Amino acid sequence: CRQSSSRARAMEHQDFKEVTIGRRAGASSAGGGGKAAKDPKAVAAALRAGMAVQTIKKDSGAGRNALKLELDDENLSHKTVGADVKKAILQGRLAKKLTQAQLAQQINEKPNIIQEYESGKAIPNQQILAKLERILGVKLRGKGVGK
Repeated sequence: CRQSSSRARAMEHQDFKEVTIGRRAGASSAGGGGKAAKDPKAVAAALRAGMAVQTIKKDSGAGRNALKLELDDENLSHKTVGADVKKAILQGRLAKKLTQAQLAQQINEKPNIIQEYESGKAIPNQQILAKLERILGVKLRGKGVGK
């Protein structure tokens, strides 16, 4: 009994008013006596003081399009270089008697870039295709690829 009465005396100075987040500052809460606090500092101060804090989770709208995305049956893969482009690069490189590494060095790119273009796995980059056209002397963009 002594401990409970000493705890009660120790808590007498506490203000147990309810702090509500998510309402306008001038509006009164349904519980009565609560003040809306949107400021994180005010909420933290209320928590430190031992006040009851009510939080309301609002819909951010992030999940609204989730169903649309889930039901979308569109193919979501990147466009890669076509067979005619990869064949034109290979033939142009072999006609100039260059290795993939030598061609890559001439266009200031890494050798794996040339490997990707020749295997058809690369995503077309117009700047790289322009460099390859200039070095190999073969058309790689637009109509008449390989000429």
